[in-house]
Amino acid sequence: MARPWSQSSLAFLILVFAHFLPSALYASHDPVSFLRRFNRDLRGRTSMLLPLFLLPSNSSRTFSSSANTNNGRNLQRSDTHDTHDARMRLYDDLLSNGYYTTRLLIGTPPQSFALIVDTGSTVTYVPCSSCEHCGKHQDPNFKSELSTTYQPVKCNIDCSCDNEKKHCVYERQYAEMSSSSGVLGEDIISFGNKSELEPQKAVFGCENVETGDLYSQHADGIMGLGRGDLSIVDQLVDRGVITDSFSLCYGGMDIGGGAMVLGSLSPPSDMVFSHSEPARSPYYNVELKAIHVAGKPLLLNPSVFDGKHGTVLDSGTTYAYLPEAAFIAFKNAIMKELQPLKQISGPDPTYNDICFSGAGSEVLQLSKTFPAVEMVFGNDQKVSLSPENYLFRHSKVHGAYCLGIFQNGKDPTTLLGGVIVRNTLVMYDREHQKIGFWKTNCSELWERLRANDSSTPMPSASDNKNSSLGTPPVVAPSGPTNDVLPGISWGFQVGQITFYMSLAIKYLDLKPHIAELSQFIAHELDVNASQVHVLSFASEGNYSLIRWAISPASPAGYISNATASSIISRLADHRVRLPDRFGSYQLLEWNAEPPGRRTWWQQHYMVIIVGIVIIVFLGLSVSGLWFVWKRSQQSLLTYKPVDSIIPEQELQPL
Repeated sequence: MARPWSQSSLAFLILVFAHFLPSALYASHDPVSFLRRFNRDLRGRTSMLLPLFLLPSNSSRTFSSSANTNNGRNLQRSDTHDTHDARMRLYDDLLSNGYYTTRLLIGTPPQSFALIVDTGSTVTYVPCSSCEHCGKHQDPNFKSELSTTYQPVKCNIDCSCDNEKKHCVYERQYAEMSSSSGVLGEDIISFGNKSELEPQKAVFGCENVETGDLYSQHADGIMGLGRGDLSIVDQLVDRGVITDSFSLCYGGMDIGGGAMVLGSLSPPSDMVFSHSEPARSPYYNVELKAIHVAGKPLLLNPSVFDGKHGTVLDSGTTYAYLPEAAFIAFKNAIMKELQPLKQISGPDPTYNDICFSGAGSEVLQLSKTFPAVEMVFGNDQKVSLSPENYLFRHSKVHGAYCLGIFQNGKDPTTLLGGVIVRNTLVMYDREHQKIGFWKTNCSELWERLRANDSSTPMPSASDNKNSSLGTPPVVAPSGPTNDVLPGISWGFQVGQITFYMSLAIKYLDLKPHIAELSQFIAHELDVNASQVHVLSFASEGNYSLIRWAISPASPAGYISNATASSIISRLADHRVRLPDRFGSYQLLEWNAEPPGRRTWWQQHYMVIIVGIVIIVFLGLSVSGLWFVWKRSQQSLLTYKPVDSIIPEQELQPL
């Protein structure tokens, strides 16, 4: 589980600006450096159980649970229920923020919360309004008294009870000295208006006390996706409303967000599967047998990847960690392929990062410099890793990259974190005990899922071979369509398109280059620079957030449907690319607004102004001609010939 370690987080701004007011402020320090310090501390440990979230040095993950768990469950689903899926957007960025969040609505009427998506946790919890010691998070605490459907879970033999033996309680304690405890309650949980799954009753934790990083994080709480009776996945499966499967898809390098599906998707025929044995580990594991670098296998015994907990796949851990022998072999193979590049020091002198410069800044061009890496599973199926799956950007040197795979101290566990599955749809098929991998553009997957109106059930075959398993998920057409771009339909006039952009750069440094930035945005969106306007901005510390507007270019006062669809598709697909000097950035919620209702004067002011100008011009012209004619007449009357007789005039007496 990747919990935030900074006192403030960029995630807070992304969600607040997208859903509430654009006046919120960013974190007061760089979350990237702060996050990486805690990730790196994992390397120096003499012992590591599993860093399924970010831990300080010499620590391990332990917890005490008040609820029973059954990791080897044989689930029996009622055939009388129709299964659907919950399709939910992911927010934030793994490397910049330390976690991904999704929005979950609890209660009647619903109260919204930003919860960290965590496959290493088995309980979902949010702070309660009665909390005695809870931090200030980005959303108000859950007010159970305002929900007409909330009920505390009464004390029973299957749970730990409070001192009065009235209610069930839970407790989670983590080795980095953070903890969460409270009562268990049941209420209606909703999954957003894009989900086919109807709101469902579920048990969750209502926090009364939280300490450590749980207290200081901006995200409201945790959405547990692990194996266990309190897991949101297990509860939905037990109710027979979803199949025993869920999927996660993280955005690529420099691209945040992604998609999550609770329930099944019809897997692509070329999806690669690995067996996942629940009895092997309480966490989601895969059968990793070998790693290839540039097509050459590392000279390792396959058992090196099966030590302790085996090879664990966790959605919340940022980087990847290999046992000592595997890491040394991987590092040497990579460095052998990168001899033309210059090896440089890492961004933090405290750590001996393996970094290289001279590779260029374009992510799509990295494969020309860095070698391809493959993970080979026990069924001889291979997952290809592009450079963005094992590298991270050097934060201080342009065009430089560092290895995002580290040695796991002396611990024999292999841990594959989020960097490994960038732009990869990962399907946790718990029913058939396998995990699937399919390379795709996760920033586009959400739009594809939105365009897909129905979900095909998973096949019943339980074999682990990579055979043809049905049709791939529905893919949005390459051109903009009304389904992919909701709100842009025939007859709808777009008067203005607005969107939020967050940038990891101080506003004082950004301010002199706002005009230049607007020109880059205009170029990327294929509009005139005069159409791009800054509506508002907020900043604090090293971060800035700007609200932009794209106005019509024609005097008609609206943007054509074709132009609006092109602009929105570029924003939705994250196809806007800016120079590195503007820092890392994320494009957030966009909105197509209709033209404002114009008065008679606003509709005809140009005609009136042109008429007035013509009248004034004609008036001045006529006046000028009259003045010239008058002067000419005066000149004719005052002219006398030289020899003309002038009448004698009598002098007047003084």
